[in-house]
Amino acid sequence: RDAVGEIPAVVGDAIAACKLCGFDFIVVETPGIGQGDAAIVPLADASMYVMTPEFGAQSQLEKIDMLDFADLVAINKFDRKGAEDAYRDVCKQMQRNREAFGRNPEEMPVFGSIASRFNDDGTTAVYQEILARLQALGLKIGEGRLPRVATRKSTSATVIVPAERVRYLAEIAATVRDYHAHVRQQVETARERQQLAGTRRMLTDESEDAVLDALDLLLAKRESALDETSRKLLERWPETRERYAGDEFVVRVREREIRTGLRHVTLSGSSIPKVSLPAFEDHGELLKWLLLENLPGHFPFTAGVFPFKREGEDPTRMFAGEGDAFRTNRRFKQLSEHSEAKRLSTAFDSVTLYGCDPDERPDIYGKIGNSGVSIATLDDMQALYDGFDLCQPSTSVSMTINGPAPIILAMYLNAAIE
Repeated sequence: RDAVGEIPAVVGDAIAACKLCGFDFIVVETPGIGQGDAAIVPLADASMYVMTPEFGAQSQLEKIDMLDFADLVAINKFDRKGAEDAYRDVCKQMQRNREAFGRNPEEMPVFGSIASRFNDDGTTAVYQEILARLQALGLKIGEGRLPRVATRKSTSATVIVPAERVRYLAEIAATVRDYHAHVRQQVETARERQQLAGTRRMLTDESEDAVLDALDLLLAKRESALDETSRKLLERWPETRERYAGDEFVVRVREREIRTGLRHVTLSGSSIPKVSLPAFEDHGELLKWLLLENLPGHFPFTAGVFPFKREGEDPTRMFAGEGDAFRTNRRFKQLSEHSEAKRLSTAFDSVTLYGCDPDERPDIYGKIGNSGVSIATLDDMQALYDGFDLCQPSTSVSMTINGPAPIILAMYLNAAIE
């Protein structure tokens, strides 16, 4: 940490000590070096400079001393914006630095890689170039298992978040802020409209026509400033309040009536309303509540998307998912043994979540059936829910799944049919 240059003075001694210990291959990783530092070059038989596409202006690129000396250059994080431009610029800069004007710039030893991505062909290209240079230096290397790649940069450099969606969180925040600003404006307008209407009503009999005309003009402006949604919410509020004042709440879904009791009788005999409506008289406060909170099942759905919870069913969920389908099925049966309603909440392992089959690949093998059930075939799905009537109204199944959701859903429907 106290080194004046980019590498400590003891690095040479550390390498010599490793050689005395009999190591035939020594890797030295330096800290991020400055533009004019290349002190590692005399200490290494082969040197690689790793950079990212964000090197700054072209003048900054010209100052990077390692582009003169490095045996190969890896531009990592190649999925970032501007990576292709950076690759072209680094190739041309190396061509100029080495006065290799008779060669194609893309023949320079520059590679584009995404080291964080599994099986990235750009990273494989860097690896194979390192092996070739080490073999040229006399290091004996056995046969590798990775297939040869014919590219110098990552071919699947598709970013997880596209460029047009990079600011999507900021857009969401801006949308919410704009909506709240709109609500504040509508609330103020509704309050002023109610106040003007009350003033107009009180002055009807004893004021001059000019005063009433002025009030009518102000009232008309407030009416036009109130949007259709806000106006309808205020107009329908008496009807809404009346619907919740009865003994039953009736909802029609696909020509079917769903009736829900609106009151709950306690052990002491007290009748408690399930939904308590606000007693606002001021239209501003009422509209603010309707636009920002509202009743369950109404926009903005802060209390849920349904008016009431389902009745006649224990809401307990039976959550399970570990190992194979048979083990998880036994767990489901244990959890739901004493419940009339079977609410099976299924957790899949990460292999299933990301659409892979069980495999001996090292990035897959240890995750099979870990923290979730492994489902790869229709037989697995049928074994998972064996013994449950998936078509019973009292049976509900939830499955947490990512990209393979359509395939998992198709398997589930086939299991239900069987």
